[in-house]
Amino acid sequence: SDTERAFADQLEKNTAIKVYAKLPGWFTVPTPLGSYNPDWAVLVATPDGDKLYFVVETKSSLLVDDLRRIEADKIKCGAAHFKALAVGENPAVYGKFKDVEGLLGAATI
Repeated sequence: SDTERAFADQLEKNTAIKVYAKLPGWFTVPTPLGSYNPDWAVLVATPDGDKLYFVVETKSSLLVDDLRRIEADKIKCGAAHFKALAVGENPAVYGKFKDVEGLLGAATI
């Protein structure tokens, strides 16, 4: 999509991004509503050390009302899945962003 293409371009140009990958179609999270396929894995350099955004969901709008109902519900299930896995000192973080600026803003929190 145009949104993903623009996001990849921003990732490529930003020096805080150490590595990123577009997740393949076989990478899915089972949900009660069917399989959910997140978009990206991104490793961000922060002042406190590297932070892994295991899944970054890119959408042209961050408003739930702008998404199809089933898509919005699968994203909620994906967020709950990754929250349940967030254990340890430096857990992977799930996020939904429309651009790299939003990702970097969240990474410094």
